This record gives sequence, C-alpha cells and structure tokens, in this order.
Amino acid sequence: MSDRAVSDRPVIDVDAGGVVEFTRALVRVPSTNDPGRRERAAAELVAARMREWGWEPAWYEVEPDRPNVVAVVEGGGGDGPTLMFEGHTDVVTEGDLAEWTVDPFGGEIRDGRLWGRGSADMKSGLAATLYATRALQLAGPFPGRIKVCALADEEGLMIGAHHFVAEGLAAGVDGAIVAEPEAGEICAVAKGALRLRVDLTGKMAHGAMPQHGRNPIAAVGPLLVGLAELQDELQRRHPAHEHLGEVYVTPTVLRAGSREQVNVIPATASVYVDVRTVPGVEHKDVADRVAALAARDGIAAEVTVLVDRPPVDVPVSDPVVAALAAAHRTVTGEEPVYGGVPGTTDGTVLTHWGGVPSVVYGPGGKWIAHQADEYVEVEDIVRCTRVFAEAARRFLNGDF
Repeated sequence: MSDRAVSDRPVIDVDAGGVVEFTRALVRVPSTNDPGRRERAAAELVAARMREWGWEPAWYEVEPDRPNVVAVVEGGGGDGPTLMFEGHTDVVTEGDLAEWTVDPFGGEIRDGRLWGRGSADMKSGLAATLYATRALQLAGPFPGRIKVCALADEEGLMIGAHHFVAEGLAAGVDGAIVAEPEAGEICAVAKGALRLRVDLTGKMAHGAMPQHGRNPIAAVGPLLVGLAELQDELQRRHPAHEHLGEVYVTPTVLRAGSREQVNVIPATASVYVDVRTVPGVEHKDVADRVAALAARDGIAAEVTVLVDRPPVDVPVSDPVVAALAAAHRTVTGEEPVYGGVPGTTDGTVLTHWGGVPSVVYGPGGKWIAHQADEYVEVEDIVRCTRVFAEAARRFLNGDF
C-alpha cells in the first residue's frame, strides 16, 4: 500500500492526559536497580493498568521482586505480523540527593516538564508503548498482534531481556520498538559493549626481598600500554561510525595489594577493561588480543568475559525501522533523523540472542539519563505515544 493511503488517514487519537498521569505514577515508584527497592511495585502498576483494559498480562519472576510483565494484544483483524513494544521498569539510583532541586520520586510537572528519576529513562517511554497499543486497539481491528513488554534489569545485566529470550518469548516476533530516550532520533544501530577482567597472578614476597617473588603489578604497566595501542589499531581498522563514533578500549578498574601491607608484594592484580565497539568488530578477537597482551614471563594471566553485547546494525529498510520512520514523518510533519545508541539496550539482547530486528526511539533527551534533575518534556511523551500508535498501525498493515 502506498504512503499516501496511510497518510490520508487521521492520526490515531491517544489519551494524552492518561499517558502523562501514568508516567507520573510510575516515576513515583522508586524501582531502582539496587537491593531493597527493585521493580516489583512498578511491574504491578503496569500489570494493573493492562488488566483494566481487559488485557491478560503474564508475570515472569526472573529473580525475587524482579518480574517481567508481558501482554499480547490481538488485533482481531486476521493473521498478520507480531510487533513488540519494549520498555524496562528499573531505573538507576537517585545518587546524591544534594544534587537534586526536585524530589527524584515526586513526578512533579513544572515548566512543561515532568521531573524525576526514570522520567526519561524510561518510564515515559514504557507508558507511551502501553497507551499507544491501547489507542490502536480502540481505533478498530488490525491484523496481527502487539506484544507489550515491561522487562526487569535493563540497567544491570539485562536479566529480564535474557530471560525473555530464554523462555522462547521472542519467537515469532517480527520487529521490536525499544522506547529508550533518543531525543526524536531513530536509532537502528547501537554500540557494542565488551567488559573484561584480566587477572594476573605472580608470587607473594616481602618488599625487602622482591627477588623471591613475582610482582604482578609490574605486568600492569605494559598491559595498559598495550591496551592503548590496541585501541589505536582498532580505530585504524574500523573508522569512526557515522552514528556511533569510535571504538574505545578503556581500563576502568585496577586492583592489587593492600594499603595496610605496603611492604608486601601481592600475589595477584586485576585490571578491568570496558570495550565499546562498532559494527564489524569481533568481540572474541578483541578478548583474545587482550589475553595475549596480558601474557608475561613468570606471571599467569586469565581473561574473563563479564559482559558481551555485540553492536546492533539493523538496516533502515527493515520493516520495523521503515514503519517507525513513516510514522514519525506523519505525526510530526518532519523528516526522520537517524542516529545511534551510544550504549546498549535490551534491543541488543533481542536482536542478537532473540533474532528480532529492533529499533530504539522514545521520549526524552539522549544525554539526560542517569543525571540529577532528570526530566522529560510532557509534549514529547504525547508525541511519542502518537508516533508509536502510528508505527504499529503501519507495521502491522505493511504500510511503510
């Protein structure tokens, strides 16, 4: 069907007041990614709203107090594809309260902005996916179905997304829209993340008699130099990506010895490395190179992969990206701007382990996440809800 056939239709009516108030309710729940608060209360709020609309949410207890909530909304318009809307219920901690000028869990609206931890990242996006799906449902039958997912632990190890894939829930999903804050950009590419721990083992000895030991700290210096050289090499082999920038190999943590025993040569030392990659960089090759750099005479080296999230590179011609772009154009009257996710999202897991093409787009600024005085423009919440509803209609009807 042509673009004109869809663009001539009125934009789907959404409950603007409802999505804003639901975002406020979610922000007021401190579902932080730390022990003691967790996601249960936020997930219960999501599930309750789903049930109010007659949906039947499934509840998956990934870990205690860390559930995934998933509802499948059938369109009633015959067979068709399956679209997934994805958001996460956890937020990072509020940090130092002295840096905040508003209550981080107050959900205050002032100056056209909704303030609070998670307002942008990403409770507004999660609310928008629910209300967009509801709007499309009320607008009449549509082919296929929408799987609305509120997952746990995106800010940590992404156990919610991994559990979702492991349970087979990604099977049959044809495309996923991940509602992270991207300042209006359509992000079909995302940087990869590879986190390594390098453990160096020598031999403990008295500081007065170093000849009797093997000092692993001495191996740290050459390793750090080698990591910098590896970054330079990778940047030469993989030029800066249009949307993702450079490859980075960054040592972030050093551990060795004890300040209580400065006269002791330690037996072990550890270096933690955070690698950020672009499409084309093979993570296994990077890990192998780091292991080779760590090898030193007399010092045993072991490299452990802590996190392995490959980069995402979904073509802009993929139906889920094309439908979202067409929806953005229809709702805003502006040409879409394509960008990239500087970190990783649950979409990384969905695409690489679930085989689901994913695209990231949602209300809120790209750089406001995790900062004090986090906020989202109220108008942006409503705009994205309309875009999501239109994107779902186009994707499910094949109109993009």
